[in-house]
Amino acid sequence: MIRVAVANQKGGVGKTTTAINLATALAATGSRVLLVDLDPQGNASTGIGVAATERERSSYDLLVEGATLAECAQPSRIPGLDIVPATVDLSGAEVELVSFEHRTDRLRQAFDQAGPTGAPYDICIIDCPPSLGLLTLNALAAADSLLVPLQCEFFALEGLSQLLQTVERVQQRFNAKLGIIGVALTMYDRRNRLTDQVAEDVRSCLGELVFETVIPRNVRLSEAPSHGLPALVYDHTCAGSRAYMALAREFIARLPQQRKAA
Repeated sequence: MIRVAVANQKGGVGKTTTAINLATALAATGSRVLLVDLDPQGNASTGIGVAATERERSSYDLLVEGATLAECAQPSRIPGLDIVPATVDLSGAEVELVSFEHRTDRLRQAFDQAGPTGAPYDICIIDCPPSLGLLTLNALAAADSLLVPLQCEFFALEGLSQLLQTVERVQQRFNAKLGIIGVALTMYDRRNRLTDQVAEDVRSCLGELVFETVIPRNVRLSEAPSHGLPALVYDHTCAGSRAYMALAREFIARLPQQRKAA
């Protein structure tokens, strides 16, 4: 199972929208996909139609209570896509995890203990909270790769440097194999000159690490979560959905060949 964390400590950059729609696009290709919601707000869970009353087990149980991955994963409305939902209990997990030994390895241990039979998925997308706390560190320690959604605004650039420093520390202390699969430019508005300037600056700094596909500002992307559907299901013809389908194709092309074959 390939594990990809979707993270950026800045809020409102499109992390959850990217996680939901990327997972949906991957499931549409025939892959067996698991979406892990590590954000206490539970927006990824709501965004694919899992109501709070339907979340019997959650990522809190996985991290803190020692529940197995098979016990916490549940099917979504999307064929081929399962989810480990988040509940409000997760908001206290950071405090509770402080007293645990190997507190940054809880998610990785859950994945490793599941094994191939307990985790019958090809790929796992982990939606992280907008912070660099223990929940995000658990995701980075458990992931093979990191996908960074980056809003095309000036302040997002400042946060990116902090995130990259955190990735270096995680590589040194917790997960030497962690790599960055790519940076996805989100909320792109061609009418705004600053948007173009930020995109140029990011590409000049990070080069090929930045995906060619950019995700535009799109009303349908904003409407879809209120219907409990990914935008790809809510309106697959809108500009946002087409962009996420293109991003998924780029994403798949960047996966290691031997992992894709598996």
